[in-house]
Amino acid sequence: MQPVTGSWGSVLATLIPLALVIALSPLSIIPAVLVLHAARPRPTGLAFLGGWLLGLAALTAIFVVSSGALGALRESPPAWASWLRVVLGLALIGYGIYEWLTRQRHTESPKWMRSFATLTPGRAGITGLVLAVIRLEVLIMCALAGLAIGGSGLGMAANWLAAAVFVAVAAFTVAIPVLAYAGAGDRLDDPMARLKDWMERNNAALLAAILLVIGLMVLHNGVKAL
Repeated sequence: MQPVTGSWGSVLATLIPLALVIALSPLSIIPAVLVLHAARPRPTGLAFLGGWLLGLAALTAIFVVSSGALGALRESPPAWASWLRVVLGLALIGYGIYEWLTRQRHTESPKWMRSFATLTPGRAGITGLVLAVIRLEVLIMCALAGLAIGGSGLGMAANWLAAAVFVAVAAFTVAIPVLAYAGAGDRLDDPMARLKDWMERNNAALLAAILLVIGLMVLHNGVKAL
C-alpha cells in the first residue's frame, strides 16, 4: 500500500492544476470584479462568493460520491466521445482565433458584463451558483477532480479534505477581490474602477483567451483518449 504522504502528494499534484484552470479563467475573475460595482458592493460580492463556493463544492462532492461508477466509464470511453472532444476542441480554438482577429470591432462591453452593476445580494448569490454549474470547463475540472479524489484510496475524511483544498484553490481568484473589498471597502473603489474599465475595453481579447485555453484543454483530453 502506498504511504499516506505519497498518496497526498499524488492527489494534490493532480488537483492543483485542475483547480487553477478554473481559478485563472477570465470567466471566473471578471464577474468577481464586476459584482463589486453593484449598488451594495460588499453584501453583493460576499453573496456572489458564497454562491460560487456552493456551486464548486456541490459539483465536486457529486463526482467524489459517484467516482466508482464514473471511474468505470472513464476507463473504457467510447471512441466517438474522444472524437467529439477533438472536434469540440478544434471548434473552440477556431472561434477563439476568430475572436482575437476581430477584437478591434468590439469596443463596447457586452450586455452580460453591464448587468452585474444591477445585481442585488440575492441575485448575486444565485448568479455565482449558476456560473459555477453551467460552465463546461468548470464541470469538466470538477469531474476530473472528483474522480481523482474518489479513486485515491485516502479514506473518507481525507477525501473531503482534498475536495476542500480543490475548491479553495479553484475559488481563490474570486475570493481575493471580494474579501479584499469587504475588508478595505471604499479604499479599493478607484483600483477596482480602473480594472473594470480595462476588462470592458478588452472583453473580446479576454474571451478569445478563454476559448483558446478551454479549446486546447478539450483537444488535449480528446487526443489523449484516442
